[in-house]
Amino acid sequence: MFQPLKGIRVIDLSQVLAGPYATYQLALMGAEVIKIEKPGEGDWTRTGGPLPGLAEQRMALGFLGHNAGKRSVTLDLKTPEGLAVARQLMADADVFVENFKPGVAERLGLGFEALRGINPKLVYCSISAFGQDGPFSNRPAYDHVIQGMCGIMLTTGKPGDGPVKVGAPYIDYATGMNAAMAIMAALREVDRIKTAVHVDVAMLDTAMTLMASLMTTHLTTGWKPVQNGNEAWSASPSSGAFETADGILMLAANHDAQFRDMCMAIGREDILQDPRWETVAERHANWKSLRESLEETFLTEPAMHWEDVLAVAAVPAGRIRGLDEMLAEPQIAARGLTREIHVDGHEGTIHIPTMSFKVNGANSTSELMPQQLGADTDAVLRAAGYSQDTLDALRSAKVI
Repeated sequence: MFQPLKGIRVIDLSQVLAGPYATYQLALMGAEVIKIEKPGEGDWTRTGGPLPGLAEQRMALGFLGHNAGKRSVTLDLKTPEGLAVARQLMADADVFVENFKPGVAERLGLGFEALRGINPKLVYCSISAFGQDGPFSNRPAYDHVIQGMCGIMLTTGKPGDGPVKVGAPYIDYATGMNAAMAIMAALREVDRIKTAVHVDVAMLDTAMTLMASLMTTHLTTGWKPVQNGNEAWSASPSSGAFETADGILMLAANHDAQFRDMCMAIGREDILQDPRWETVAERHANWKSLRESLEETFLTEPAMHWEDVLAVAAVPAGRIRGLDEMLAEPQIAARGLTREIHVDGHEGTIHIPTMSFKVNGANSTSELMPQQLGADTDAVLRAAGYSQDTLDALRSAKVI
C-alpha cells in the first residue's frame, strides 16, 4: 500500500471543501488526520444533500466524499478549555490546517507564531479565499464567487451568453490539491531548515494559476480572452466541437501530422489535395469552409463511430459524455478512481473517490472510512494524556 506519509500527524481545523479535500489527500497517502469539529454540529457538509437518512446521521454525501480516513474529535474552541486541548494536540503534530478568515486563528491563540512556540517544527497551512495579505484578504468567498472574480466566467460559454460558471466547484478542489502539494513540500522544508513553516494557500491564486497561459499572454500583449464556446484554445480549424449524427465530438487535430491522419481516417483524403487547406496558414485563412467540409462528413455517423475511428489513427477525439456515462465506462473501473463503502443510515452502496493517480501500477487500496461525529474524541485525548475523569468533566461542560 502506498503510504509515503505514514507517521505524519495532521490536525485539521478546516471545513466544507478545499481544506478537507487537502487533508483527505494526505489521509489517502497514509497520514493520521485528526479532524477537530464543533460538538453537536460538526463540519457543515455533514448535513444536507439528497439522502435524509445520511444527513440525520451527520454523514451526508457532501461529507463522505472527502473525509474518509480522518479521526473525528469534537472540541469547542470558544472555550478556554477547548483551546487548551487543541494546543496540546498541536504539540505532537507535524501539520496543522485551518481555513478561517485571516486573523481569526490569531484571535483564538492558534496563529502561526503562537503554535510555532509550542511546536517549532510544525507545518502550518492556512487556506483562505484571497490569502493572508493584500486588500482583499479579509473578504470571505466560496468557489462560485472566486469563479466570478478570477475571469474564468467570461471565457466560458458561447459569445453573447453572458458569464457562465463552470459546473463543478473546481476551484475548491484545485485549491485542496494545491494545499496538499504545498504541505508535502513544506514537510521536506522543515526537515531541511529545522524550523516551522507557514504555507499560505489562496483560492484566488489557485484560480489564476489555472489560467497561466492566458495571464501570460494578456500581461505580455494586452490580449483579452473572450468566450469561445466549445472551440479549442489552439484556434485550429480542425479542432474543437463538431456535430455528428447523434451528438458532439470534441476533436484535436492541431498540427500537420494529426490533420493528415484525421483526413485519412475519416475517408477525406480529398481535403489533403485541396490547395485551400494545404498549409496551417491556409487552413486558418479558409477555416470556415474547412469546418463546413469536415462537419458534412462527421454528420454521417454517430459520435462514437468517429471516436473509435480516430482512436485507431491516434488522433485525439472524444464524444461528449455526461458524468453518468463516463462513470459507467470501463476506463474508470480500470483506474480504480472510486471505491465502495457502507454507512449506517443508508441501505445501498456509497461510492467515494480514491487517489487520482496510480503508484507502481496500483491505486489506493485503502479501507479508510469516514467517522461519525466525535467518534474518536476519547481515544485521541486519552492518548494525549487526559484521564477519563477529565474527559467526563470536559463532556459535562460541553467542551467535547
